[in-house]
Amino acid sequence: MKTIKILALIIMSFLLIPTHISAQELTAKEIIIKADEKNRGSSSKGIMSMTIIRPKWERTIVMKNWSKGEDNFMIYITEPAKEKGQVFLKVGKEMWNYVPTISRMIKIPPSMMMQSWMGSDFTNDDLVKQSSIVVDYIHNLVGEEEVRGQNCYVIELVPLPEAPVVWGKIKSWITKDGFNLWKSEYYDEDGFLQNIENGYNIKTMGGRTIPSKFEMVPADEEGKKTVMEILEVEYNINIDDSFFSKQNMKKVR
Repeated sequence: MKTIKILALIIMSFLLIPTHISAQELTAKEIIIKADEKNRGSSSKGIMSMTIIRPKWERTIVMKNWSKGEDNFMIYITEPAKEKGQVFLKVGKEMWNYVPTISRMIKIPPSMMMQSWMGSDFTNDDLVKQSSIVVDYIHNLVGEEEVRGQNCYVIELVPLPEAPVVWGKIKSWITKDGFNLWKSEYYDEDGFLQNIENGYNIKTMGGRTIPSKFEMVPADEEGKKTVMEILEVEYNINIDDSFFSKQNMKKVR
């Protein structure tokens, strides 16, 4: 009888052990790193569409994009005809815009990183990811929550004192299954919510299962939003560093 009781206690102790220990051991920063690496890869190229929606009108921009690491990004506008040929380049902490209609290269200063990109609800910083969510923020795991059918880690990102970032705080929901950025809230330096970004339509693209659609919605402007859709993407491709140059901005297609 004593042996049976001991066996029963042993069995109960195993049943009480959480089945997700490995997930519990992940720190907030490790979760952010997994999400960031999955979203970017070591390099990538793709085609995206961006639809700017306003109460009385909307327009769509189509673009090619290339990236390598955290420091190199290139965007080439293919549609509409009015904007076709515009190129945006980010290398390190510097960003340029080439406008072919006036054959002019414009340097975008850090003070303009919070400005709207092409009239959308995305900022210059959002499009070229100048500020790194991995190295420029302190990460805190504040809970777990279900969002649109996905169980998510809830992580608060507070910028380091000297970090060159545009947001006062970011709150991100990252799916426990797949480490996808599923929702983000962006706050200004005074703690007021500015934008809400949501991910949708998880698909297998470029060998990865990722959200293929994102919506950026201003927090206090009803009827406005910008929808970004990934049409094609490849990850971890060979791109020479020389591709990301001001000289190449006039040649890339």
